[in-house]
Amino acid sequence: MIIEKQSLAGKIGLYTFLVVLAFICVLPFYMMVINSTRSNVEISQNVWVTPGQDLEENYEIIQGKVNIWRGFLSSFIITVPSVVLSAFFSALTAYGFAKFRFKGRNILFWVVLGTMMIPQQLGLIGYYDLVVGLGLIDTYAPLILPMIANAGMVFFVRAYIEQSVSDSLIEAAIIDGAGEFYIFNRIVFPLAMPAVATMSIFTFINKWNDLITPMILLHSAEKFPMPLVISNIRGLYEANYGAIYLGVTISIIPIILVVVFFSKAIIRGLTIGAVKG
Repeated sequence: MIIEKQSLAGKIGLYTFLVVLAFICVLPFYMMVINSTRSNVEISQNVWVTPGQDLEENYEIIQGKVNIWRGFLSSFIITVPSVVLSAFFSALTAYGFAKFRFKGRNILFWVVLGTMMIPQQLGLIGYYDLVVGLGLIDTYAPLILPMIANAGMVFFVRAYIEQSVSDSLIEAAIIDGAGEFYIFNRIVFPLAMPAVATMSIFTFINKWNDLITPMILLHSAEKFPMPLVISNIRGLYEANYGAIYLGVTISIIPIILVVVFFSKAIIRGLTIGAVKG
């Protein structure tokens, strides 16, 4: 009985902690949504937990300053191809590091990992000069193509392939006459999908929220993605925080949807795609 009471008390304490933690995580998002329906005066005066009456006015302010739906389209044009290219080529690179034995493999892998230690901002000046030299300034291409080289995804997927894809499975496919790209596309990539899907979520979020790179490489307002569009809502001399909150709220909707739907895919993939040894 004492053990059962201790177990019950432990569960109650754990659930209480999780509820409090969930509340702390959800509260900023809830307040952001609430503030998107309120005016500047209401936001500056006090904190409310109930919606205001200025949602339509805030939306009209946004529409008067920027084309938020064009920003949505630009973000999708940049983010979706980036995620697809990153997923495929990073998984292909990870497969090479995980299953191919060649001289200097470990050194090359550590070089790839070393690029993760270099802040993106340090290479922007050189990258800008390269983009200008190639005549790609103010286009989507320089925002998409670098995602082919995603060191973080290579590291994560490589570890997953080493643990989940057995050498005997690949050897059996080779004996049956399968080529390397066939093995990757039909065997390795589907089995590595849980890891690829997991990293694709982070790639989507990071690319969707990228502000500094489009700010430097894009000059035409109609090509601005959502972060740049939202930054332009703020005026030169004043800021309508209700409109800014509304813009941010609209911009995170795709992120929430991606996390919800891909989370289900990850769980399903972990169940179906595992290799039994």
